Amino acid sequence: MGNKRWFYLLIGIVLAIGAVSIFTLDSPQLSNTKEVASTVDSSGGTQEVVELSDQELLEKFALALQIIEDQYIDEVDQTELVEGAIKGMLETLEDPYSDYMDQETARQFEESLDSHFEGIGAEVSMVDGKVTIVAPIRDSPAERAGLQPNDQIVQIDGESIEGLSLNEAVLQIRGEKGTTVTLTVERPGVNEPIEFQIVRDEIPIETVVGEMIEQDGKNIGYIIISSFSIDTAERFEAALNELEASGIDGLVIDVRGNPGGYLKSVEDIGDLIIPGGEPVVQIENRQGQKERHISSLNEIKPYPIVGVTDGASASASEILAGALIEAGGYDVVGDTTFGKGTVQQTIPMGDGSQLKLSLFRWLTSAGNDIHGEGVEPTVKVMQPDYFYVPPVTAQETLKPEMLNEQIRSAQIMLTGLGFDISRDDGFYDEETEEAVKAFQQDNGFESTGEIDVETAAEIQNQIIEQIRNRANDQQLQKAIELIVEEK
Repeated sequence: MGNKRWFYLLIGIVLAIGAVSIFTLDSPQLSNTKEVASTVDSSGGTQEVVELSDQELLEKFALALQIIEDQYIDEVDQTELVEGAIKGMLETLEDPYSDYMDQETARQFEESLDSHFEGIGAEVSMVDGKVTIVAPIRDSPAERAGLQPNDQIVQIDGESIEGLSLNEAVLQIRGEKGTTVTLTVERPGVNEPIEFQIVRDEIPIETVVGEMIEQDGKNIGYIIISSFSIDTAERFEAALNELEASGIDGLVIDVRGNPGGYLKSVEDIGDLIIPGGEPVVQIENRQGQKERHISSLNEIKPYPIVGVTDGASASASEILAGALIEAGGYDVVGDTTFGKGTVQQTIPMGDGSQLKLSLFRWLTSAGNDIHGEGVEPTVKVMQPDYFYVPPVTAQETLKPEMLNEQIRSAQIMLTGLGFDISRDDGFYDEETEEAVKAFQQDNGFESTGEIDVETAAEIQNQIIEQIRNRANDQQLQKAIELIVEEK
């Protein structure tokens, strides 16, 4: 019996357990037919390891279920036991992208693929047992609050989430527009946990935005892809056609903060920009067999194309970045992408619940596996330091002689705002105090030299404006520069 058949037979038994013949407790053996292997135990002797047949494994599962139901000290719910068993099977895969979704979670997952939903706007995954930010959605409450890729959520509203599944954590994070959720995260390279108070909002999924940028006498098409939903390729084609009709000298495709989405969407976009006959992506199954999606574009675009990526560009975004570099010979500017190289599909379970299971690996155009590694840009460009620091909340007033991560963030932000601070180690020295006084004076606050809640909020507001100012976006500016310099 093949693994697929055994899997579906197990599900059938789970759904119709009452029809299974259960061995009683006085049956010490499941069957007289066994395959036996020998291993060495800790004393140096050998012990037999019994290899059970598929049928015996099913009988073992049913027996365990019956024993728990009949003999456990407290009453148990059969549905909870079965769902727990399914979750346990998926946990043994040690795959953060394979998951079981109960009816409510499956409904919310389908809703998130729609045109809008309510929440904080962040893609999350389970990494090393911790709920981890893959990417905040562009211009979402999560992005505005300062959440970053690889932030690990450890508390929700002050309560530890240790032991929660990914879906259970997501259900607590999401909520109605206007409500507030407090997330405590651990950030790599930061010693202290960071607390974010985020007001939930409606998260519109406008997956494609196109505009024209005029610089140095050239018209540069600029298309932002925020995720790959069902109609993203159609929207991309419409935006591209409109820009080309206006006349463009080059195209910048921005997938920063894009957590991915539908595989077909990125394949269809590849057909619009990757030279015909070149592979956009390769899909590999469990047997190692590969299927290539070849671009059907009739003509090579008569203008240069540059991609822009960051550490939150994941999955389908990485497929596109890899194809631009390897199949198109184009530049990609920015930072190394997230490194998600598997493809998931949802499998209905018959009652509204679903399995989300990794079924394939995707490889770049040239056949490279980027899982856990990411796609390296051809032109590495980092943003200014203040793009990456945690927010300053100053729940405790920050004062001279103190030392902590909040002060370090304030020092980097104030430097970014043009104030003279030579250190960014988090120690509140006299120079930092003078910079704070100058900032307070410039903004009509009492010049105390201490960072209270109001001062912290104004620093944060001004640094967000700095980040949103396209002139400070060094990655985008470099992409534009490459096109302007193209002969």
